[in-house]
Amino acid sequence: MTLEAYTNPDFTWLQKLLFLGMALLGLAICLFLIYGGVTMFAKGGSRRQRKEYSHERFHYLVHLFYEMLISATSVMSFACAYVVLNHIYSLVRGGNGTGYFRDFATIWEEWKDFILLLLICLSCVLNTILDKFIIPLRRINRDQKAAVRMLAMFYAIIILLYLNIIGDESEYSPVMMYYLGLMVGRFVYFDASFRDFVTAIKNVFLRLPLLILGMTFAGLLCYAGFSLGYLLERNYFIVGIFYTHLFILVAVFIIRISHILELIVKLPKHREEPDDEETLDFD
Repeated sequence: MTLEAYTNPDFTWLQKLLFLGMALLGLAICLFLIYGGVTMFAKGGSRRQRKEYSHERFHYLVHLFYEMLISATSVMSFACAYVVLNHIYSLVRGGNGTGYFRDFATIWEEWKDFILLLLICLSCVLNTILDKFIIPLRRINRDQKAAVRMLAMFYAIIILLYLNIIGDESEYSPVMMYYLGLMVGRFVYFDASFRDFVTAIKNVFLRLPLLILGMTFAGLLCYAGFSLGYLLERNYFIVGIFYTHLFILVAVFIIRISHILELIVKLPKHREEPDDEETLDFD
């Protein structure tokens, strides 16, 4: 039960750089598709106004896309941690492991639900650290981030359902129930009106193209990773999926910090970097 049991020791640094290059290429294609869609549907006003609007909306949608990838990775970190911890517990119960591992098994049996809740809280903290400090996203406000984070839970539920269908050996039901509970709580809370419910449904529906794009991107990258032997099936598919999302985050970090998008798709000077309170609203 070492770290190598959940990683691929043969995944060399050269292969990691190649995989990162694939993530960067895939992310670039996604951004190109977003730009193409925004340009295609831009209408009204003069040519200059359409250009300014499409450029502003492009950067707004890109930040939403980044937020979804960040949130999905944070959510997957919780699911992956649960699978690994549960696997260790199963090994200890089967007679493998001594000392600290047996102590862990006892704690897991008695405090499992509280540990899962703690993991969810830690994933939320990780999400905030990522989108606030490491990959700052200033073009979307708190409500927009909340809507995309809810979409990321749906993203994770789809992945877990798929893993159950293909017969991965781990049990994901407790994790999915937590996510479903959080999603239901986001849609229906004690003082919510029917109008609030409809608004939440509308926000999710409007962002479905980002969900489809993100899942297609991550799915193809995962497929490439498993096919090339960078990711190992014996380590559970969800571990490989989580590794893939880490590479995607590194690609997002590189593109965001380099400001290459701002150089290619230029914004009007008064919109180059809005303040935290002056976020764009295209909903």
